[in-house]
Amino acid sequence: MIRILSSLVAIFSITTLCAQHPTGEVPKLVVAITIDQLRGDYLEMFKHTFGQKGFNRLLSGGLVYSNVNYDFPNPDKASAITTIFTGANPSYHGITAENKYSLSLNREESSFFDDNFLGNFTSDKRSPLPIKVSTIADELKIASGGQSDIYAFAPDASQALASGGHAASGAYWIEDVTGKWATTTFYRNKQPIVDQHNRSAQSLTNTIGSITWRPAIDLALYNAFPYTKNRYNFQHYFGADKKDNIRLFKQSPFVNKEVTDMAVKMLESGSLGKRMNPDYLALTFYAGNYEKALDQNYSLEIQDTYWRLDHEIGRLLDVIETTVGLRNTLIFVVSTGYFNEQEILPEGMVTAGGDFYPDRSQALLNMYLMALYGREQWIRKYYDRQIFFDRKLLEDRKIDLAELQQKAAEFLVQSAGVQDVITSHQMLHGAYNENVQYYRNGYYKGVSGDLFLELQPGWRVVDSQTPDSYRVRENAVISPVIFFGSDIKPQKIERTIDATEVVPSVAYRLRIRAPNASNGKILKELF
Repeated sequence: MIRILSSLVAIFSITTLCAQHPTGEVPKLVVAITIDQLRGDYLEMFKHTFGQKGFNRLLSGGLVYSNVNYDFPNPDKASAITTIFTGANPSYHGITAENKYSLSLNREESSFFDDNFLGNFTSDKRSPLPIKVSTIADELKIASGGQSDIYAFAPDASQALASGGHAASGAYWIEDVTGKWATTTFYRNKQPIVDQHNRSAQSLTNTIGSITWRPAIDLALYNAFPYTKNRYNFQHYFGADKKDNIRLFKQSPFVNKEVTDMAVKMLESGSLGKRMNPDYLALTFYAGNYEKALDQNYSLEIQDTYWRLDHEIGRLLDVIETTVGLRNTLIFVVSTGYFNEQEILPEGMVTAGGDFYPDRSQALLNMYLMALYGREQWIRKYYDRQIFFDRKLLEDRKIDLAELQQKAAEFLVQSAGVQDVITSHQMLHGAYNENVQYYRNGYYKGVSGDLFLELQPGWRVVDSQTPDSYRVRENAVISPVIFFGSDIKPQKIERTIDATEVVPSVAYRLRIRAPNASNGKILKELF
């Protein structure tokens, strides 16, 4: 009787899935392309330099949404990409930023740090286990009974681990010191193609000393910014600074060539897209600023980066066409939806706002708390616009955490440069409003702090612990989402979608379950 009921349930489930899904075959290959800091306005401004095989091919032949929104504060390459591939906000998936402050160890560390796993071609210890929910790659692996091959290649570990997920056959990133393609022993299988490349003369370890970044085309064509100070024939030699050369290389367009090269090797090996179950290839590219650009505000380097990225996208599409076929491949392209702009003000210019010094604010707040609760060091750390209190001290002194948080917030919000202060108690138990919910989406218990500081736009954050400073900006960056390939009807949709809607829609196309924390809607144009 139990077997009969099980069979009926299985038949009903399959019938329901087939009835819900559009006509057409399930793709043989999924290619997930994430482009860190891709800007839609730059695609429009620079398109006169592009060819017809890259971005223009995607934009004319794909389903294009004009903008994607991340509904939590301060997205970066780790929190944004994890949101894309889990279909959930950081409050569920647990990756709130590229790095986090560990209260127990009293130090900053990678959000993907895992002391239980060693590195392969790296000394860093990483794993995808800090992602607390499933990813689209995990769900594909489950649905295929472990038969789908899943690979991810990215400049940085967080990007590779988030896009590859827990069930990847391999997730690889470029190691910051050696330039090798590194991974973690969390993944038990080794991909021979990657090992062979790492030991070859073509490895970045052996080639970086000969790489010089010069303009790819005539400088006269890089005319998108009328405010460029001068038309300089830039030249950046990556063999010059041995200590920092890999980090700088990963801010250049040549890192995109490294990613494409590995994708091409995988595709031409014939191991992907050749079986009944779909395979999955996740690639992360870079489209952000180069910190040593001679004109930071309106650089020729960023225009060259887009020209070269367009070339790499075209090369990738051509190889997919010849190896698997674009008709057999579902490709989706998503931006991380933020832009790390290094703004340079003209000398002598006075702007609205001022300088916000986190260490001074922390010291003043602690003095205020001393006056209220006694002479103790109540604050453990200011980190990434968050205040962490000494929870154990509060417990020992039997001080009500919610009350202390509220008093601290009321004190800090009076500080110059502070727009608002949200407490963790408000986010978890307080009255609902849109701003509190926005910060709640970016909060994960045990990772995030006690207070979140919203700073006023235009203020410069000056941290005495580091030589870096940055100016607060809250303006929106237009970031497109593109679906292309298998059974995709070309359309341009002038609407903003949420980042959590991307992978439920991909799952729908693959006829598999969405990731387990994903509650975003399926995009109606993909029905």
